[in-house]
Amino acid sequence: MNLLDKLKSNLPKVHGILGKDEFFNSAVLIPLVFVDDEYHFLFEKRSANIKQGGEICFPGGRVEKTDKSVVHTALRETFEEIGIEKNKINVIGKLNILFGPRGVLVEPIIAEVKIDNLQELIIDKSEVEKVFLVPLSFFENNEPEHYKIHSTVEHKSYNPSGEEDELILPSNNGNDTYYKSIRDVMVYKTQGEIIWGITARLVYEVIEKLKVV
Repeated sequence: MNLLDKLKSNLPKVHGILGKDEFFNSAVLIPLVFVDDEYHFLFEKRSANIKQGGEICFPGGRVEKTDKSVVHTALRETFEEIGIEKNKINVIGKLNILFGPRGVLVEPIIAEVKIDNLQELIIDKSEVEKVFLVPLSFFENNEPEHYKIHSTVEHKSYNPSGEEDELILPSNNGNDTYYKSIRDVMVYKTQGEIIWGITARLVYEVIEKLKVV
């Protein structure tokens, strides 16, 4: 076998993501609740004293080594955050993996959640300030607004001795354009709350799937 044949035979048959373990790997549940004769998204508002406090999100979090799958992660986090037992969750499927800013990789799980009202939920107030429902029809009838986020990232490299060293990330003669980025984010405004970023993108993707004939 020559070198190229060997290389070809060792290429992956199912393509994954190079360096996946270097990202913050997470899974979220996109809960759909049927009340008042229509389906609603179930949202959380994060507690003020945690990372990204006050933001609107879906239940979810880091994929732990003990989790059997990303579905297991989403169900575990949902139970921990808002107390919904897995026997009340009917998993429908998955959206494509989403790469978020700051090295976040999100695997979204769509599911029907069988509850009659929000009073059934047991909310972990250390993580979740409140939960609320928004009809899917709101998002079908209202396109997201688009905002531009300007980000500046400070890069520093350290050598094996732990000392700061510009060998890998040189100053580039004062040209810092490499460290700046401008990205488009989707925004929905409803019930006095702002749904934006990753959560808004996931909402948009679900709604787009519903439009396909």
